[in-house]
Amino acid sequence: MNTLQRPPSLTLRLTLLFGIAAAVVFAGFGWIIERSIESHFRTEDIAELEAITQSVSQTLSNRGAIDVPTVLEQRFSDILVGHHSAILYVTDQTGRTLYTSPGDHELSAIDHSTFGKKGGVALRSWGQGGHTYRVLTRTLGGAQPGNDKPDSNNPGNDTNRNQSHGNPLSLSNHYMLSVAVAIDGHQRFLDNFRRTLWLMIASGIAVMGLMGWVAVRQGHAPLHQIVAQIRRITASDLNTRLSPDTMPRELSDLADSFNDMLERMEQAFQQLTHFSDDIAHELRTPVTSMLTQTQVALSQSRNGNEYREILYSNIEEYERMAQMISDMLLLAKTENGLYELNSVDIDLNKELQELIEYYEMWAEERDISLTLEGQATVQGDRPMLRRVLGNLLSNAIRHTPPGHTVHAKIKQMAPSSAKHPTRESVIISIENPGSMIPAEHIPKLFDRFYRADASRKRGSEGAGLGLAIAKSIIDVHGGNIEVSSTPECTRFNITLPLSVAL
Repeated sequence: MNTLQRPPSLTLRLTLLFGIAAAVVFAGFGWIIERSIESHFRTEDIAELEAITQSVSQTLSNRGAIDVPTVLEQRFSDILVGHHSAILYVTDQTGRTLYTSPGDHELSAIDHSTFGKKGGVALRSWGQGGHTYRVLTRTLGGAQPGNDKPDSNNPGNDTNRNQSHGNPLSLSNHYMLSVAVAIDGHQRFLDNFRRTLWLMIASGIAVMGLMGWVAVRQGHAPLHQIVAQIRRITASDLNTRLSPDTMPRELSDLADSFNDMLERMEQAFQQLTHFSDDIAHELRTPVTSMLTQTQVALSQSRNGNEYREILYSNIEEYERMAQMISDMLLLAKTENGLYELNSVDIDLNKELQELIEYYEMWAEERDISLTLEGQATVQGDRPMLRRVLGNLLSNAIRHTPPGHTVHAKIKQMAPSSAKHPTRESVIISIENPGSMIPAEHIPKLFDRFYRADASRKRGSEGAGLGLAIAKSIIDVHGGNIEVSSTPECTRFNITLPLSVAL
């Protein structure tokens, strides 16, 4: 079976990026430097060749006054003085050699195809006898002899032909001259410089790659710290928090998000722990009760009526356990979106009136009166909403002092006043006078098994799941349930949309 290949580490990726960036930058600068030095030597060589050519041209323009071969040759030799390794070769239009520098060179072997063309000029490289020369070949003479200069900035080979802008000299005959300067020293310098330069570039790339690796490792130190802290976290120790102020700005959001996640996990684990403790206690109480009664019943012989009473007592405990299990299943379905609503039109006034009639006898025994105001119709699951309203109404009666009244109110609200601003909604309020619920208990009233009065005997008022179930049912209906408490009264508000999106 094929498995996905693990992607390379961030350290390797960033190190490679550092290396590639260094290679591109260093290679670019190296190429620019190399070309600049070559261009510098080329410009110097051309300037020297042009100076010799200009002097030769002036000498040829005065040839009529000094038409003595020995004098002319001396003049050409004097021109070459001060120009190291310069070679001159001059012919006239008939091909007769007027001057050639002494030495083992064959400038005459160079292609003189430009001869006979007015202003013809060529610049080229030429090698002979293990030496390399830069050669300038030019034709002079005619009514408007050329004074063309080769383009020193030509990035191609050393061949270039241009037309002149004119020459102030006037030559009656055509001449062809070739001037060469040795560039062996330049070539050796460039070769050595090129080797040194690219060796330095390769070393620089390697050093930059190593420095990049070190920098990335140091830059990832906060991440390693986060990983080390995360590894120390266990289910029993969720109070570890990262300090965003001690981390780089790029990681502060990560630290905040991680701390928020830990906060939610800690709350969830605490709730789960409390829930496990509570449900174990709630189940242990009826099981212990039934076990004790059964043991007592079997400790001696009893008649049928006594056994029947014990069995009825056990049935009550079984029913209580079955109800708690049913409530837990209902909570699991509603909180995980598994409960399907059987939505119908519900007359809230009618439902509350029936509940008031149901609880009326109990309320009269406690000297409590019940009132109802308003009416509205919503869509929802009738048994579920009836269960919520009955739970709130029975809680209100239970905590109302004798001689007072429990008020139930139904009020239809405009969209701007609703939880869902694009829908009309209905607010159902059930309020009762009585002792104020402390503020620290209000956010937890809808938690499972939570009781504001910890001293209240368990089992006397159910398993403590009523408000948790009420909240989950209202959430499924797309509504909201809230509680507020003052010294005067405690009020539960249920907000329901007039239409439920199923």
